[in-house]
Amino acid sequence: MSLPEFATLTTDDLVTGEAVALDLPPAGLGMRIASGLIDILITLIVFAAAVFIFVTAALQTSGALLHAAQIATLVTVFLIFPATLETMTGGKSIGKLACGLRTVRDDAGPITFQHAFVRALIGFVEIYAFTGVPAFFSSLLSSRGKRLGDYAAGTYVVRDRVRLRLSPPPAMPPHLAAWARSADMAALPTGLMIAVRQFLARLPTIDPGSRANLGAQLAEQAAKYVAPPPPPGTTPEAYLSAVIASRRERDQARLERESQLRRRLTSSG
Repeated sequence: MSLPEFATLTTDDLVTGEAVALDLPPAGLGMRIASGLIDILITLIVFAAAVFIFVTAALQTSGALLHAAQIATLVTVFLIFPATLETMTGGKSIGKLACGLRTVRDDAGPITFQHAFVRALIGFVEIYAFTGVPAFFSSLLSSRGKRLGDYAAGTYVVRDRVRLRLSPPPAMPPHLAAWARSADMAALPTGLMIAVRQFLARLPTIDPGSRANLGAQLAEQAAKYVAPPPPPGTTPEAYLSAVIASRRERDQARLERESQLRRRLTSSG
């Protein structure tokens, strides 16, 4: 078993911001179509209402201002509105909310306004300008049901109403706790983090030869992001467990500090 093969994710695997492989299936084509039809219907209703309001307000003005109002209506309804909605709801449009779907990044992290805007921009072309034909065939051919907007934005849609069963994170080896607290550890690349988590979770099922070889390879790669090296005699499994556990603790502490800062800023405002 080679390292590249070991680190490969299956079609239904996602990776969280902590690079944890999850068996969270992508949304099926039928659910994507259902949620899309709901979103299209709502968008057209909003568009009709916005056109009526803008045109009524601009009737007494010049033709140039009327043209500008029409462009503003298109941009607002088909780009700004869906992008803002998906950003504020963590990847959920009204149709996705109704169907239990959610848009995530390719690494399963939450999307930003940039992701949502790119999806909306490409979506206007593939869904409205070309009546959804490119989106349908792209989703049909993609193993993750990606439409063209998802490819451009680096996202895809997952089923949100799924009970996740995550393997417990590796524990900190007690004899390496002091070293890990004082070590300088940069964030490991996503692919390497995935490989380490998979390796540690599957240790009992790996034959001794592959286990030693894979452990040495992963430890060698992880060592590029950790200093100083662990105490002499540390096994690759213990070293990798310490690195992953320490990174998790540091990430949790960072998130807690950010949460406390937001609470202080909100309360002071």
